[in-house]
Amino acid sequence: MQHRRLLITFGLLSGLFGAGYGVMFTMLDDFRDKYGISASALGLIVAVGFFSSFFAQVFIAPRADRGHARQLVYLGMLFNVAGLMGMAFGHNAVLLMLARIVMGIGAGMAGPAIRRIVILADPDHLGQNIGRLLAADVAGFAAGPAISAALTKPFGIAAPFLVLAIASIACLPVIARIHVDETDAADRPVTRFAFDLLRSRPYVGAISLGAAVFLMVGTFDSLWVLVLSDLNTSDLIANLGITLFAVPLAVLGPFGGRLAQRLGPFRVGSVGLLVGAAMMFSYGRLPSGIAMFSVAMFHAVNDGVTVSASGVAVGLVAPADRQAGAQGLMGGVQTLAGGLAAIVASSLYQRSGRATAYTTCAVAMAVLVAFGLACAGRNWATKPADETLDTPSATPVPG
Repeated sequence: MQHRRLLITFGLLSGLFGAGYGVMFTMLDDFRDKYGISASALGLIVAVGFFSSFFAQVFIAPRADRGHARQLVYLGMLFNVAGLMGMAFGHNAVLLMLARIVMGIGAGMAGPAIRRIVILADPDHLGQNIGRLLAADVAGFAAGPAISAALTKPFGIAAPFLVLAIASIACLPVIARIHVDETDAADRPVTRFAFDLLRSRPYVGAISLGAAVFLMVGTFDSLWVLVLSDLNTSDLIANLGITLFAVPLAVLGPFGGRLAQRLGPFRVGSVGLLVGAAMMFSYGRLPSGIAMFSVAMFHAVNDGVTVSASGVAVGLVAPADRQAGAQGLMGGVQTLAGGLAAIVASSLYQRSGRATAYTTCAVAMAVLVAFGLACAGRNWATKPADETLDTPSATPVPG
């Protein structure tokens, strides 16, 4: 019962972070039309949040392994609230970028702490619980278009951001009532950061698969609304595509996590990413927004079953007392990849068209999958139940 309550609480918090991003994502064309912000600047607004999240996940999140997990969740929520307020009242690219930076820091410090708390509370169901956190995050993201549609037209652009800020503040007392197992002082890692984990080739392989996921996410997120708008597709279809894309991710996330833990995360993740790369390639060549919408529904099912695999891989190969640092470093690399993808994709789309933008993403994804499998070596087909994965040395090095 305690595990279930903890999972529900932190799943709700993950959902609120996802909802904030989902609202911002669906408002990109509103920012363009109302404030006159260019497509490349919108891509930069998306990207800077990835970069600030990278900083927080790599340099702040490891503190969760040293007895500060709950504190980082609190601070992350407060930063997210400040960023949402900035999004509500920012009327130009600079203010929106600053707000996005603050949101990224909040998500970056809280996300790995949440995953650490959930993983260590019930390690026997690591895959399923990672999948459930993914499902909550995606469900929040999927709620973004609905929140925007319900509030923006009658109350203005600021309304959805303000509602999420209020909901986040209301959740802060809930965190205080949940028991969190913090690391005892004697057991806290000596290293400040997680860079020493990069000695483990399977860990590097897991990060590579995670980076491929966020190359796809950064490209998809920065282009979807703009491409469908330029193809004269209705706003209803564009927003419906975002919502329906997220449904399989939310519903299938726990199943995908269990599948990755049972069959092996490298196997499940690599197959899913190669299928995803093929889908991204197709977006550059489909003749209409409706055709893109149709393919996206199949893409969503594939991602729902497979994208949690990289997080499961990290949970399996990293030591228990390094989970926040390990998840944070992977998350940092992911957000950096997503930020670069958003900048490159929006720039390529503006200069060379959607075929070039989507093809570049697909090729980069395939390269990262190949590199990840090479790093995983024999572990690519390992079933965790049958054989222990290679793990990094526990010997501390200066970080």
